[in-house]
Amino acid sequence: MNSSTTITSGAATALASVSPYLDTVPLQAGDSVRLIAPSSPTDEESLLRAIAQLESWGLRVVVGDNIRARHPRVKYLAGTDEQRRADLIDAWCDPDAAAVIALRGGFGAMRLLDGIDFDLMREHALRPDGRPKLLTGSSDITALHQAWDHHLSVATLFCPMVGNDPFKNSTVVPAEVATWLFEPWGGRELGFPEGDGELGLAAEDGAAYSRPLSRARTLVPGTAKGRLGGGNLSLVAAGMGSPELAGVRELRERSGPSILLLEDVDEELYRLDNLLVQLVRGGWFDSADAVVLGSWQDCAEIAEVEALIMDYLGEAGIPIVSEMGFGHDPDAPSTPLGVAVTLEAPAQGRPRMWVDGA
Repeated sequence: MNSSTTITSGAATALASVSPYLDTVPLQAGDSVRLIAPSSPTDEESLLRAIAQLESWGLRVVVGDNIRARHPRVKYLAGTDEQRRADLIDAWCDPDAAAVIALRGGFGAMRLLDGIDFDLMREHALRPDGRPKLLTGSSDITALHQAWDHHLSVATLFCPMVGNDPFKNSTVVPAEVATWLFEPWGGRELGFPEGDGELGLAAEDGAAYSRPLSRARTLVPGTAKGRLGGGNLSLVAAGMGSPELAGVRELRERSGPSILLLEDVDEELYRLDNLLVQLVRGGWFDSADAVVLGSWQDCAEIAEVEALIMDYLGEAGIPIVSEMGFGHDPDAPSTPLGVAVTLEAPAQGRPRMWVDGA
């Protein structure tokens, strides 16, 4: 584990220099985006709703050829691995695509990785104007976030997905995601705000929306700077030993300081315990300068989850923050990965984390 000492300004500058979208927007009206289903299938109503949502933001939507496919044997896969992989590669390599947007999670994204030519993907990682393309999604899409970080070294957006219920049921999620797609990231605070329901403003239509109040609290105080990584606990644990997570004990030496995020859904406490044991024994936390916990929707009580985390990491000498909200919370905030951030976790008062500016 690493102590949460303040890193040098030179290291902080090196981190910030690789972060995209600090003073430019990831997307703008008229951009072409590719909508794909790399994991589980969805129904026609959800697909059409997702397309309508993206088009309402002024985006041109190109749907994957196999987005309506179904695996011939198992119900939890949206088409065969070959079909889903073909849509993913075709979407990313499309020279007109500004972003690749995952329709939903579920299961199956990790099955695609071994058949991807990442040299080819790297050749197509930039748009004609030199900005990186953007991959968006969460949950099972954690597998793709890890691969994009390891093989392509591009930032991605861990956010609610347009084919899922939050885009239908939440009064917060569509507008909040829009701000990450259509506004610069530099200096932006992550998670929910403090105060009496801070009023947000959706970038594309100017509509006001009330963001949920922050529940974030400090478990271990401290300050840290680093690149954001992590995602869904089950997917991170499943990736241990893979090419994307090889040499995790030496990761900090290679890549610099990091702040690791974790969340999950529908897992009993003993399952969370087992997954954390896997990460601890595999050295995943050895690269961490801080750990930030998101939502634990339909898992054990949050007090039990926090106690479990403290059992494993409480003496690690790094800041630990709980309930930042990202993940499967019905109103989950978006979180960019692969960008430089600062975390302040005071012993008293609300912890804060924000994207470092240009």
